[in-house]
Amino acid sequence: MKLVKVYVTLKPSVLDAQGEAIKSAIQTMDYDKVSAVHMGKYFELNFEDYPDLEKDIDAICDNLLTNPNIETYRYEILEAE
Repeated sequence: MKLVKVYVTLKPSVLDAQGEAIKSAIQTMDYDKVSAVHMGKYFELNFEDYPDLEKDIDAICDNLLTNPNIETYRYEILEAE
């Protein structure tokens, strides 16, 4: 079994309004060393191991887990426990 951890974030060219709001809130708490906050999504998928695994992960991410116009993703494949 494989555990796939998928991290989805906004593309650098897209304004992260939630991240900016969180950064502002953090700074009002007197944590002035925080210079940026970026929001994202995190998914864990369990798969049987097979040859086209990465191709299928890319298809799932492109077609379901992300909006390719404004988001990007990366993933890591680990041995499931």
